[in-house]
Amino acid sequence: MTAQTIKSAGRRAAAALFALSALALAAAGLLAGPSAAEAAGEEINFGIISTESSQNLKPVWEPFIKDLNAKTGLNVKPFFATDYAGIIEGMRFNKVQLAWYGSKAAIEAVDRAHGEVFMQTVSHDGSEGYYSHIIAHRDSPLNSIEDMFARAKDLNFGNGDPNSTSGFLVPGYYVFALNSKDAKTIFKRTLISNHEGNALAVANGQLDVATCNNESLARLEVTFPDKRALIKVIWTSPLIPSDPLVRRVDLDPAVKKKIDDFLLSYGATPQEAEVLKSLQWKGFKVSTNAQLNSIRQLELFKEKRVLEDAGALNDAQQARLKEIDAQLAELSLQ
Repeated sequence: MTAQTIKSAGRRAAAALFALSALALAAAGLLAGPSAAEAAGEEINFGIISTESSQNLKPVWEPFIKDLNAKTGLNVKPFFATDYAGIIEGMRFNKVQLAWYGSKAAIEAVDRAHGEVFMQTVSHDGSEGYYSHIIAHRDSPLNSIEDMFARAKDLNFGNGDPNSTSGFLVPGYYVFALNSKDAKTIFKRTLISNHEGNALAVANGQLDVATCNNESLARLEVTFPDKRALIKVIWTSPLIPSDPLVRRVDLDPAVKKKIDDFLLSYGATPQEAEVLKSLQWKGFKVSTNAQLNSIRQLELFKEKRVLEDAGALNDAQQARLKEIDAQLAELSLQ
């Protein structure tokens, strides 16, 4: 064997040894490259529910997303959809990895879209919740839900997105189910929109009454102060827990930690506090899926009330009623 042949064989053996070593190190996790989510150009989409038009949402969310990217090195993009279901389905099919939801929408994301609650927003005034409202025009003779029910057949009603906590679920239970009323049938006409759309329609005289919440009315004072002045509140709900942030459970753990660290420290500077204020928040605190239990109970109570008001139940309905009672008992233990 020539010297050149020996040298070539040695190089091949060294290369093979290096490849085997690299495989061993990779198997041990020591040569692992950046996660897919951290790789340059890889986007993480942050879903933002449509409480108002995306035209109004973008300016208040973009500074927050910009700071998130700058401090974590991630490439997060805001993801807007025309309704809540678009964000939920986006998370289900991994087109959305993080999202801001109301509690009802978060339940759907946790149950159907591989989501988990990981943070809860803290309101700008430090409160731990917000309120659902029924609103009417300032000059309307309607001053209570009793007035609304008395004249319902002549009224145009604006309901919220079916996945909205304060626009649909909470008034659906406290205003309608507890009073044995069906919002779909008692009014002259029922339309569905987001909070801003409902508020503007009431202010413009296109709707007689509608659902909304106190945070959206506060936003309206900024975006359309003249319209906000034309609206009055005729019903207010009990306190609703502050909104959760939800992420996909399979998001890279290293990415999760970067986002957690960012959120828990964000708001310390005057500039950051101002960004949060525009979102009507003061900061964030760690949370879990257990945050949703009170809203789960609300949905079950609503369904139970409908079944009980139906009178004679068939076997399937009686079985469902027992199932609801069992689920409520389990939630009360949690």
